[in-house]
Amino acid sequence: MTGGGPPIEVAAGLVFRDGKLLITQRPAGSHLGGLWEFPGGKREAGESFEECLRRELAEELGIEVQVYELAADLTHHYPERSVHLKFYRCRWLRHEPRAILCHDWAWVGPEQLPDYRFPAADARLLEKLRSDWRQVSEFPTL
Repeated sequence: MTGGGPPIEVAAGLVFRDGKLLITQRPAGSHLGGLWEFPGGKREAGESFEECLRRELAEELGIEVQVYELAADLTHHYPERSVHLKFYRCRWLRHEPRAILCHDWAWVGPEQLPDYRFPAADARLLEKLRSDWRQVSEFPTL
């Protein structure tokens, strides 16, 4: 049985910088508190997923990114709620990350991903990242 109501719409970023991926730790006491995730957040009414992602990354970490293509689109059902997640490849542009609305953050490579606990919704994406890291992490030259 899943939580009632329509799925919560979330935009998340696969934010890369110099071949490393930015991950954040959810605050204790929040849904899935203590787990690591790809930064982002809930989409507001009238906002595109890309706009949501830029806003959330600025609010949560104080960073600016360039949003590229959709990397994954999935719906996951937790016992208490359902989430519709859209993950976009992003390139970090400016400002060093700060833990503003998250507990912690880290830049990681593919060999480090297994050292972090992620929500169940991210399992398929994590496997894709591990197998296709080079393709996913590279961008055209600016």
